[in-house]
Amino acid sequence: MKQFFQLAIGLMFLTSMSLFAQDASTAGELLPADPETEATEDKEEEEDDDFSLTGYVDAYYQGNLTEMEGAEGVYLPFGTSFTEFTNTFGIGNVNLLAEKSLGKVGFVGQIGFGPRAVVGNGGIGNFSATVQQLYVTYSPSDAVTFTLGNFGTFVGYEVIDAPANVNYSTSYLFSNGPFYHTGAKVDIAIAEGFGAMVGIFNDTDGKIDDVSGKHIGAQLSAETGGLAAYFNVLAGKEAELGENDLNEFQMDLTATLEVSESFMLGLNASSYSTSIDGDGQGGFFGTALYATIGASETVDVGLRAEYFNLTAPEGVTVDEPNVLSLTASGNITVGDLRIIPEFRFDTGSNNFFNAYDGDTYGASDESVAAFILAAVYSF
Repeated sequence: MKQFFQLAIGLMFLTSMSLFAQDASTAGELLPADPETEATEDKEEEEDDDFSLTGYVDAYYQGNLTEMEGAEGVYLPFGTSFTEFTNTFGIGNVNLLAEKSLGKVGFVGQIGFGPRAVVGNGGIGNFSATVQQLYVTYSPSDAVTFTLGNFGTFVGYEVIDAPANVNYSTSYLFSNGPFYHTGAKVDIAIAEGFGAMVGIFNDTDGKIDDVSGKHIGAQLSAETGGLAAYFNVLAGKEAELGENDLNEFQMDLTATLEVSESFMLGLNASSYSTSIDGDGQGGFFGTALYATIGASETVDVGLRAEYFNLTAPEGVTVDEPNVLSLTASGNITVGDLRIIPEFRFDTGSNNFFNAYDGDTYGASDESVAAFILAAVYSF
């Protein structure tokens, strides 16, 4: 594995050096500069000097409808990110995103303050939790982009930022998948409509590398017509358990299909497994289907149906816990404000909720339902 990391880093280094060399050799062949040409180039550079500052804030109310079995007045929460409390008003995030590009280089800096930012950083409440993304880019050509820093994950369909999701509550796949990576990656445009990415990262969702060794990730992407598909792989060491290592491996497929201007379908299918010396230690797999329907210029309807299954360690024979989650969300746009009324119903089998989070759910609890009213203001 160490040799693989060294080889990957070496390839990235050689690629960048060859591109630098190509630029240098080309520069040596240029004719003497023409004043008008220089002025035109300066003007083009000024036009390419783009800076933007955007952001959003979000808040919500969640009314839970199902009580814990045998505990009157104790309501059940969803086991997914950002809406884990019951019958309460809540805040999500105040978020700022700064972007700048100038020629071949650029940067992105994104910070967030609020419960969504803390959960998105693994519950760490120190100042590093405010940094959602912070990275620099270098594009020696239109086909290659190098990225170094802390950036959002390439795995999955949903994202941390509420404005980008049609449903306000999040899926089990999103909540159990990675949120971000800290490391280096290179994106390559292979041909028109086809791309690839390879990267080397610290621990998943970690600003620093607490567990020795690096994660590797890769993506293949294809776009044609209204269809876009992304196949993702992530692997690395999750923990050190004495003389043994707990390794993790995830495969993920994400796709969107724009059927018409007012109708879009989405798919996220993912499989996650852990192992010690090749022996499986359990994980999960699941599939989420999405539909976005444009009812009018200011009203959209978002539907999500997700099946999520916990897998047992190798050699353990049990009826694996699973859940079916159904979500319907309205999206009403008033200027820069989006109002999201949402209803969600999760029904589990084989004692799913107790297996998923036994501290929150009772042994006989098999369903969770709630109504959410959220407001997201983007600027």
